[in-house]
Amino acid sequence: MPMAPNTSDNLPPTAAYFPTSPASPLHPPTALYNRLSSLPQSSLVKTLSLTIPPRSGRAFQVLAGSIFRLSTPDGPQVGDLNIWNAHDPRERFWAARTRQLQGSHVKEGDRLWSCLPFMRPLCGVIRDGCGLGEREEGRTERGGRSRWGGRVHDLLGTRCDPYVSHMLTSTSYDYHCHSNLVRAILPFALTEYDIHDVLNVFQVTGLDSEGRYFMEPSPATPDSFVDFFAEQDLLCALSTCPGGDLSAWGWHQAREAEMGVAREREGNGNGGGGMKSTCRGINVEVWEIEEGVREEVLRDWRRPERSGYMGNHGMTIPSGEA
Repeated sequence: MPMAPNTSDNLPPTAAYFPTSPASPLHPPTALYNRLSSLPQSSLVKTLSLTIPPRSGRAFQVLAGSIFRLSTPDGPQVGDLNIWNAHDPRERFWAARTRQLQGSHVKEGDRLWSCLPFMRPLCGVIRDGCGLGEREEGRTERGGRSRWGGRVHDLLGTRCDPYVSHMLTSTSYDYHCHSNLVRAILPFALTEYDIHDVLNVFQVTGLDSEGRYFMEPSPATPDSFVDFFAEQDLLCALSTCPGGDLSAWGWHQAREAEMGVAREREGNGNGGGGMKSTCRGINVEVWEIEEGVREEVLRDWRRPERSGYMGNHGMTIPSGEA
């Protein structure tokens, strides 16, 4: 059967958000990010190092022009990341728009964009040290794909939370990612209402042939990491997901202790098995660029300005009764 000609009704649709000029902000700042990712360790001054324990959450601040790294030194573990402008938490990471502007999963060169009315990059991925490894069965310009079409660093889904968990199981569990993030930001005078959709780092996800969301086990290793460049002063919060590396994922966290005791009584393994045994910590490190090289490395970088749209939405404001 002859191939159909490349007529307008036989070509796949193009990406809806695509750079339309050489100056488009959708072009990654490749030269800058290459300089940043190539910096030797001697040019970086560590300002923070912490480990977020399994099934916990921590918040941390990053100054604009700094680099922060998330890593998995103990092995695979999924993390749920929230980001705010440190000076105005109304400006926060917008997962849906980032998904449209960049892709369903982030890769090197992608930037994480903030919500309206700010609409600007908060930070960008300058180095990704977590691939699919032997599970990679295909590669495009957006990175590797698994046998099922899964990719790493998910923007399709969101955090696990106790509300949907209770809806599905009629049980209460206090250490879902949503709850971990809530507790993490309390010292910064933020509340549950400030938690927003996340970037799921080290997480492999996709959509099946029916358009349904799926998750695969994390491919992270003790050498895996992701480096970000802060384009604003940031407040970040990260949860170490109670699903661990997702190899044993389920909605039974609240019943795990009871299940573990039952297994011990039956002589069927120990109480630490199952999903909880797949949970590990994630390391966070923050570096500032050494003063002597900072000016050269950041020579063409400026903090992104908020959107220039005035925000009147077609309305005029009356000056008074007259």
